[in-house]
Amino acid sequence: MAGYDLPRSADIGGKTYEIRSDYRAVIDIMTVVSDPDLTDAERATMALGIFYPQADSIPREHAQDALDYMFWFVSGGESPAKKRKPRVMDWEQDFPLIVSPVNRSLGFEVRGVEYLHWWTFLAAYREIGDCTFAQVVSIRKKKMAGKKLDKAEAQFYADNREIVDLRRLETQAERDIFEEWT
Repeated sequence: MAGYDLPRSADIGGKTYEIRSDYRAVIDIMTVVSDPDLTDAERATMALGIFYPQADSIPREHAQDALDYMFWFVSGGESPAKKRKPRVMDWEQDFPLIVSPVNRSLGFEVRGVEYLHWWTFLAAYREIGDCTFAQVVSIRKKKMAGKKLDKAEAQFYADNREIVDLRRLETQAERDIFEEWT
C-alpha cells in the first residue's frame, strides 16, 4: 500500500539524489518561491539548492524533473494543484500560529526535534482543527470574498488585525520608492 514510506531521496534521470526532507527546508522553499524580488529562474534555482544538497550535480537536462519531484514532495506525494488559488496563508508569517496546533496534534514540540519529515509535519498540519490559525484563515477567506464578518469575527479582527492581514509581498523596487518618500 502506498503512503507508508517517507522519501529521503529522489531518482532523477536514473541517478539517486539526497533530498532535504525536514519540514524546515520545505518552509524555506515556500518562502523562496513566494519572494517577489526573485525571478522565476532565481526561485527555481534557490528552491532546488535548498531541496537537493547536491543540486549543482543535477544535469541541466534533468532540472525540470528535479523541480517536478520537489513540487510533488512538497504537495505530500500528490500532484500539485494546477490552478493557483488566492493566498490565504503565508508559511513564514503564520508559522507562530501553526506550530502550537501541530505540536498538539503530534504530542511534542516540533521546534525541539532535530529532524521531522515534511510529510509528518504536513499530516499534523492537516489535522490541526479548530484553533487561532483556523480562525485567522476563515476571516481572511471571508474578507477576500467580500462576506460580512459576524460580531465575534469582527471583534477578533479588530483586536488582531496584525496577525489576520497578510503582509503584502512587495518588491525591492517598491520598498526603495517607499523609503524615498519617507
